[in-house]
Amino acid sequence: MIRRRPGSCSRRRPAHAERAILACGKPCCTPGGSLASLHIPIDRKTESKHMASSAKPETLALQRLYHWEKTSPDKLVFTQPMGGGVVKEYTWKQALAEVRRMAAYLKSLNLEPGTRIALLAKNTAHWMMADWAIWMAGHVSVPLYPTLAAGTVRQILEHSEAKLLFVGKLDVWAEMQPGVPEGLPMITLPLAPKVPGAATWDEIVAKTAPMTDSPVRPADELCTLIYTSGTTGMPKGVMHSFGTFAWSITSGLKRVKLDASGRMLSYLPLAHVAERMLVEHGLLATGMHVFFADSLETFVADIQRARPTVFFSVPRLWVKFQQGVQAKMPAEKMARLLRIPILGGIVKKKVLTGLGLDQVQFAAGGAAPMPTSLLNWYQSLGLQIVEVYGMTENCGLSHATLLGKPRPGTVGTPYDGVQCRIDKDSGEIQVKGECLMLGYYKQPDATKATFTDDGWLKTGDKGTIDAEGNLKITGRVKDLFKTGKGKYVAPAPIENKLATHAAIEACCVTGANLGQPLALLMLNPEAAAKAKDSSARTALEASLAEHLKKVNEQLDPHEQMDCLVITAEAWSVENDILTPTMKVKRNKIEDVFSANYERWVGQKKKVLWA
Repeated sequence: MIRRRPGSCSRRRPAHAERAILACGKPCCTPGGSLASLHIPIDRKTESKHMASSAKPETLALQRLYHWEKTSPDKLVFTQPMGGGVVKEYTWKQALAEVRRMAAYLKSLNLEPGTRIALLAKNTAHWMMADWAIWMAGHVSVPLYPTLAAGTVRQILEHSEAKLLFVGKLDVWAEMQPGVPEGLPMITLPLAPKVPGAATWDEIVAKTAPMTDSPVRPADELCTLIYTSGTTGMPKGVMHSFGTFAWSITSGLKRVKLDASGRMLSYLPLAHVAERMLVEHGLLATGMHVFFADSLETFVADIQRARPTVFFSVPRLWVKFQQGVQAKMPAEKMARLLRIPILGGIVKKKVLTGLGLDQVQFAAGGAAPMPTSLLNWYQSLGLQIVEVYGMTENCGLSHATLLGKPRPGTVGTPYDGVQCRIDKDSGEIQVKGECLMLGYYKQPDATKATFTDDGWLKTGDKGTIDAEGNLKITGRVKDLFKTGKGKYVAPAPIENKLATHAAIEACCVTGANLGQPLALLMLNPEAAAKAKDSSARTALEASLAEHLKKVNEQLDPHEQMDCLVITAEAWSVENDILTPTMKVKRNKIEDVFSANYERWVGQKKKVLWA
């Protein structure tokens, strides 16, 4: 249910179809967030392409909320670290008591139904509670990544026309606060920084009587605006309805082993469609128990506390887990021990327990390709990692490999109800189903451009489908570039090969109009630290040069790289090279480094330092 995304140029970036709003235009029988109530211009030509939701009323978000409130009031739903080793737990009854009071307060503000209310915070129990209160009050939530630059914060708040902002747990509020438009009312959640003049969640909850009725929202009403991470240009507001989420999680859970006894650790941004779908809507669908992470420093303790039964992560973290194990036990030694009967089973159990993953029944990786060697390593421990593919525009629901049927190199088959085809001219992957977005908010031209005339979503990814229906991602339609020899190069497959080197955190293959491509590299923190020593640097250069040789041997002549260039400065959200979801902005790479390409190539070295 999540997008198989590359994350850095070594990762495939989520396909952001550059489009914007499309409205279903259906009148809603209850107030609150319908597209019609938002006064959004409707493109009647594209309206008919979007399927009416077949989601059953009892599967919609608010109905699920009331279900758990009624049937499982005393069941734990949240475990929230409060800092300093203190942990607070909430039952459904306790959580809904606060939600109902906040919803009543929001109703008292007499905002127009369907008003956009923004959420700027790291993952916490109150992030979800605020989301639910927004829905219950008849409004539309607009989540923002907790790492955005001030300029992007302002762009989203102004574009969405948000009338209120919830501010929660943040690491860099002082840097983000200038992006908040003057005069925008704010409410701070527990664990939030001090915001002068802002009302606090606890104060409001303490003095407000709870909402006693249980309003519902129809399937076709707008639920949220999820702003894409913007690998090119400013992010766009992807519109999803309550029906979109309900249909998607229902389809997704046919493959994900998640039920009321399940446990998940919520640590990837809830502003991203993957976490929103799998954790928030997975919680509403199943009634599982959600744990939250305190900080990067406490992550090991947080995952040990949760002992998740379902664990989703990005390749970068799966690699870090592996590297942590191998730092304590060399790969050759572990491989030898795993081959020994009985002892091998003990080693597997010990390793997974140490990682906090010994209870995992379903593990998944997305946002970037998973190297086959990495998948095989986890398989040797008895943990199969399912590869998933999706994007914000289709609610993260497209393809996944099947448990017990690994297909390395592919992202598996479509989820139930999802159709997939390959455009015969461009090779672009196109998908269709009730998971598709309503459109991009206030951008009908962009919306129109992202759908085919017969209603299929253009993913922007290229791929092939094998005889068994498994999808293989082969690159990006728009990432192709032409060398000076007139040959087209698809960078993603090359980046996937390069990224298998243990020292490489991210990479980007580029070189339009050059004789041959080259690749820019960002080292992982461990490798970067070691490279400060001259002898270690020499050894790393030799290792990378050998890696380049091996990769080039697997490529066609026009794809073979002249050199690898190691950048001195880490790529980050702060310097605008990475998106909040850790995808590399190719256009930014070009802006920063392209003036040096010919000079680097001219040095005739296989490994250079920028």
